[in-house]
Parts: sequence; C-alpha cells; structure tokens
Amino acid sequence: MSWMFLRDLFSGANKYSTGIGRIWLAVVFIFRLLVYMVAAEHVWKEEQKEFECNVRQPGCENVCFDYFFPISQVRFWALQLIMVSTPSLLVVLHVAYREGREKRHRKKLYVSPGTMGGGLWYTYLISLLVKTGFEIGFLVLFYKLYDGFRVPYLVKCDLKPCPNTVDCFVSKPTEKTIFILFLVVTSCLCIVLNVTELSFLVLKCFTKCCLQKYSKRLKSSMCECHNLRYVTCAEIGAPPLLHKQSSDLPTSIAQGGETKLLCDTQEA
Repeated sequence: MSWMFLRDLFSGANKYSTGIGRIWLAVVFIFRLLVYMVAAEHVWKEEQKEFECNVRQPGCENVCFDYFFPISQVRFWALQLIMVSTPSLLVVLHVAYREGREKRHRKKLYVSPGTMGGGLWYTYLISLLVKTGFEIGFLVLFYKLYDGFRVPYLVKCDLKPCPNTVDCFVSKPTEKTIFILFLVVTSCLCIVLNVTELSFLVLKCFTKCCLQKYSKRLKSSMCECHNLRYVTCAEIGAPPLLHKQSSDLPTSIAQGGETKLLCDTQEA
C-alpha cells in the first residue's frame, strides 16, 4: 500500500499547525505510520492461513475465522489511520481557497495565508474535533468487535458447518497483542494531544477577546474622563488664552478677577 498521499497531506498541514499539532504529527508519522508499514503488516500478513482448527471439516475454519475476526485487524488500523488523517485536508483546502482568492483579486486579502485566524481558526477547530471523534470511535469499535484489546491463543467455535464445538488456534497471539496495545496507547496519546490543542486554542481566543474588551473599556473611560475635565474647566473659565487675546485690557482684568473669585468660592 502506498502512503505517499498521507505524507504530502501531513507536510501541507504542518505549515499551519500549532506546536502541539506538530507533536501530534510526529507521533502519527513515527509511532503509527512507520510502525504499521515496517512491522504490523508483516505480523498480520498470513493470519488466515495460520488460523488452524482441530477439525478437517471443509469450510469450518473459514466460518470460524470470519466470526472471530470480522475485519482484519491490520486493515482496521489502516482504515483508522486514514480516517484520522483526512480532517487535516480541511485545513489545506481552506488555505488553498485563501491563496486562490488572493490570486483572483490580485491583492493581499489576508495578513498571511497561513495565519491562524478568522475562518481558518474555525476550520482547524473542526478538524481537531473530527479527528478526536474518529480516534475515540475506532477504539470503541475495536473493543466491541474483538471483545478487548488482546488476541487469544485459543477460541472455541460451534458454528455450522463445524460438526461440534472445535478448538481454533490463532497464530502469534502474544506478538499481535503487543502491537495492538502499542497502537492503542499511541491512539490515546493522540486523543490527549488533540484535546490539549483544542483547549489551548479556545483559551487563547478567549484571553484575546477579554484583553480586547478590556482595552476598549479602558480607552473609552479615558476619553470620557478627558472630555469631563475639559467641560468642567470651560465652565469655570479655565481657558485663559481666550482672555489674553482680548483687545480690551481692563475688561480682561475684570473677567480674570471674576474667574479667580469664582474659583476661590468653589475651593472654599
């Protein structure tokens, strides 16, 4: 199976991710994608051929294998990896839309095509929610399908065309269990990283909004205080420059004396 499209998708989404998002990307690429490609595919390569039952009844082994393993575990993990990685395509498409819109209008419409703000912020948030939902959903589905996260070495089957209850043996159960537990742990780690990044983005946006409201209130209060001081001084007769420019000197002196008397009365 070729995973080149996932590599290109990851490299495109990595430009617009936060620090936590880049950690998630490293975990997915190193501990899930590479482990799957290098080891997991070989562990489950001949699982049906190596599934043996202690009976020679034709069709019994196939029926029992299909009952206990309704979907191949390795293909299940591959499907999970694809579905979890797909939401990152939303971010790449949104950025491509921004760049295409700027090219059509032939001017810069955004601060930067990769800036985490506006509609891109909501798209990134939605991608995190979808990824987290897929991770949790696949873990629950795997637990329900296989009755846990361990591979038994022996299963008992009494389905037709088996003549009676037969014992069937699973190949390399311990090795498969170790890989399953490793993949489950990395999936849980990805869930924690997604929730942490989601909380970080929401908290950052909330803090930014609070600071903007506080700065607006502070600026408006300063303007009101400045206007109040100007009006008070005008009522008292504080602008002396207007009186100094008057051509009638005795009149200005008399007005100045009245202003001083008014101020002294108010101070008393």
